Amino acid sequence: MDASTEKPDPASLRPRQVRGESVHQQIARHIRNEIAAGIRRDGDVLPSSRELAAEWNTSAFTVTSAMKLLEAEGVIESKSRSKRVVRVPNQERRGPVRLPKPRVVLIGGYAGSGKTELGRMLARATGWPMLDKDTLTRPIVEAALEILGQSPHDRESETYLKLVRPREYEALSAAAEENVQCGNSVIVTAPFIAEFQNPQWLDRTRARFASMDASLSVVWVYCDEDTMNLYLRRRGAARDAAKLADWAGYLSRIDTGFRPPVDHTVVNNCVSAKPLQEQAETLVKSLMGLELD
Repeated sequence: MDASTEKPDPASLRPRQVRGESVHQQIARHIRNEIAAGIRRDGDVLPSSRELAAEWNTSAFTVTSAMKLLEAEGVIESKSRSKRVVRVPNQERRGPVRLPKPRVVLIGGYAGSGKTELGRMLARATGWPMLDKDTLTRPIVEAALEILGQSPHDRESETYLKLVRPREYEALSAAAEENVQCGNSVIVTAPFIAEFQNPQWLDRTRARFASMDASLSVVWVYCDEDTMNLYLRRRGAARDAAKLADWAGYLSRIDTGFRPPVDHTVVNNCVSAKPLQEQAETLVKSLMGLELD
C-alpha cells in the first residue's frame, strides 16, 4: 500500500473472531497466495510470529500452526525459532505467451476476495500485462474526490458512484484496448460489480473486443464473508474503512451468491477450496485452449 495512504484507526476496527479453528489455515493460504503471486519471493524472510500475530490480530500459537502447514508443503524453511525464509527456487515468471488472437481477461469480485492475487498469478504464468483498477487510477481518483469536496477514501457516496467511478472503468477499458491494438492479451482486475450485473454492458464489451479480433473471458472470484472481512482488516486500506465500520450493513447491500449472467469462470478462494495457484493453473490452460488434465 502507498505509504501516504491513511489507514483506519486499528482500535476502532478490531477484527471479530473468524472461525478460530481455521484462522491458521486462512493465514497459510494468504501467504501461499502471496508467494504464488510473486509478492513474496524466494529467499525473503517472513515477519516474526509476534509480528504476524499482530498483523492478523491473532495469537502466536495460531501463526505457528500456519507456519507448520507451509513448512510441510516445503514453501518456507525455518532457520531458527524466529526466522523463516521463503523457499520457491522455481518461482521465476515465464516469458509472454502470444496467442493467435489476443484475449482479454476481466477478473471481478468483491473487496477482499483475492482477485488481484489471482490476476498476478495469471500474469506471471502468461507474461500478459495486468491492469489493476486501484493501481492505475487511485492517485487520480483521490485527487478528484478532494477537488469535489469528498474524502479521498470515499467509495460510497453518490459523487463517487456517479461522477468518478465511471471514469475509472473508462480508463481501464482504454488501457485494455490499447494493449489489444498492439496484439497483446491482457488481464484486467477490478470489482466489476455493476458491470458484471449488466448483460448489455457485457455484450457491448464483448462486441467491442471482437471487432478488434480479440476474445473476452469473464472470471468471478468468490470468497466467503468471514475471510473477506479478515483480509480487508489485515490490509488496512482507508478505502475499506466504511465497509468495515458497518460490516453487517455492507453485507446487506451485496449478494455473495452473485454470478455473472454470461459464460464465465468461477474461482473459489475460500479456505475449503483448492489452492488458488492450482485453480490459476487450470484457468491458464483453459485461456490458452489447452487440454485439461
